[in-house]
Amino acid sequence: MNERYQKSDHKNRWMDADVEAHWDKVASIYVAENNKVKAAHDQRFVESMQHLQLEKAKKVLNITSRDAEADDFIHRFKPDAEVINAEISAGLMAEAARIRPHIIQRKIETYSDLPFEDQYFDRVLSLETLEHAADPLAFLQEMHRISTSDARLVLSCPPATSEIPYQVFTALFGGHGEGPHRFLPSKEVKVMLKKVGWKLLLHKGTVLIPVGPPALQQFGERIINAFQGSLLAELGIRQFFVCEKY
Repeated sequence: MNERYQKSDHKNRWMDADVEAHWDKVASIYVAENNKVKAAHDQRFVESMQHLQLEKAKKVLNITSRDAEADDFIHRFKPDAEVINAEISAGLMAEAARIRPHIIQRKIETYSDLPFEDQYFDRVLSLETLEHAADPLAFLQEMHRISTSDARLVLSCPPATSEIPYQVFTALFGGHGEGPHRFLPSKEVKVMLKKVGWKLLLHKGTVLIPVGPPALQQFGERIINAFQGSLLAELGIRQFFVCEKY
């Protein structure tokens, strides 16, 4: 399996512009739909704050930022951090500016060529973006390029096992959809990270039970935390990868 990933270029069939078009289309309902599953949605921010080591951060990239909610969490931990919220969708940027007019935003045109100088950021947060990139390997390479030598990357994405549950959930409850995407096997993510020079410090499966009563969701987290590194952990719909440079 790993040999196949080693030989792969990991490219997808769509263009980054197709991803932009999807998020532009659903920008007006994005926040409202996420609020229907608020606990599961916000878990990405709560968990990532545990790994970013923001007490040492100076310049933080939040990519892609969507409605820039992560900016709130980052500044709670590090009020004086410079946070740039980078987003491919102009529609979502407009929503973010309406909700959070104080934030710094930067429009990106493609995940394969980020508009930032070399070694600029010492923290990079990338939540549920890798699976949308037309060329995910190039995206990881770009985040590596713009990061300082002592930078830390915190990345999350759904595993391949989430595709069927996602389709069922969308059919039953609707939502903003994911647009062009390929949920990646964790093994493939690990191979890509290594290819471009990211050293994996931690891989963690989370959100075993994304809906239902809070007590049930919390029970799911206790179970998945007790079985990290097992097949059960791969069933968590949000996989975290914490990295530094080699």
